[in-house]
Amino acid sequence: MRFVWELVALVCFGVWAWATAPAPLRYVCVVAVPLAVAMLWGVFATPDDASRSGRTVIATPGPLRLLLELAVFFGSAAALYAAGSHALAVTLAGVLVVYHLLSWDRVLWLLRH
Repeated sequence: MRFVWELVALVCFGVWAWATAPAPLRYVCVVAVPLAVAMLWGVFATPDDASRSGRTVIATPGPLRLLLELAVFFGSAAALYAAGSHALAVTLAGVLVVYHLLSWDRVLWLLRH
C-alpha cells in the first residue's frame, strides 16, 4: 500500500507541475519535478529500513527521514490543492492522516532510529 501512496504523491507533483508551468515547459516540468522529488526521497534513507530494502545512499536519522516523508506525502496534497483540485487534495490529506495513524509502528521505528 505504501508504494501506491508514493506513486500517488509523485503523480500529484506532476499534476502541479503541469498546472503551474508555462506552456513551453510543461512537458519538461511534468517529468522533471516528480523525478527530482523521487531522487531526493530515494537518496536520504534510514539504514536498515525494512520498507526500503535496508540500503541507503545517504544515511539519515529516522526522525529526519520521517519529516522528509511527511513533507513529500502532505506536500503532494498541497501541490494538488495548488493545482486547483481542492476536494481531491483535502481527501488525499485525510487519507494520508489515516494511513500514518495505521502505520504507527513504522512511525515509531523511524522516531527511534
